[in-house]
Amino acid sequence: MMRLDVGADVSLFNGRDGEWHAQVAAASKKNGVLDCIVQTKPLQLPPDLWLVFAPIKKDRTSFIVEKAAELGAARIVPVQTEYTQSANRVRQDRLQAHALEAAEQCGGTYVPEVAEIQKFAKMFNRWDPTRRILFCDETMVGQGAVIPTGEGPWAILIGPEGGFSDKERERLNGMACAHAISLGPRILRADTAAVAAMTLWQQALGDWT
Repeated sequence: MMRLDVGADVSLFNGRDGEWHAQVAAASKKNGVLDCIVQTKPLQLPPDLWLVFAPIKKDRTSFIVEKAAELGAARIVPVQTEYTQSANRVRQDRLQAHALEAAEQCGGTYVPEVAEIQKFAKMFNRWDPTRRILFCDETMVGQGAVIPTGEGPWAILIGPEGGFSDKERERLNGMACAHAISLGPRILRADTAAVAAMTLWQQALGDWT
């Protein structure tokens, strides 16, 4: 607002009412007034897909959040696993700002919530079994990336740089709602895996079809 003069055009969205063409009616160093003129886009909600991922290095964690927002995640949930190295450096407010910037850049009208980091055991102790999990398991490398069918809420789960522990993998494999998959013939970095898994899911079950 401080950089815009009265009469300047701007596009607005709030995650509830779509996108609107507006004009600056008043502007000062501390505040301003925008007049909404006409709606330019309806609200475009993403599929009911969560991205659950173990944080990695700062810039790459930000990359995961940005790409998740661009690719159509409805909610982004950092999870602390046994091998997570960067849990103490996760700033929910900063990651939420990255999600907002990504939505702005790609012309979206919805900003996914970035949740506070949660511990693995606590999260899956209270997991809603109606939300199916696409569990990307690096030990299955080389096998085909087959996406299970089925409508309804989903979550994609990406592990840390060191992978999931045997205990965590056993826990996931024991959940009827979890489906382990491979992401191809090579082990992917966590940030690459998040993009690859979301792309596969969107193409098979999401709003790309």
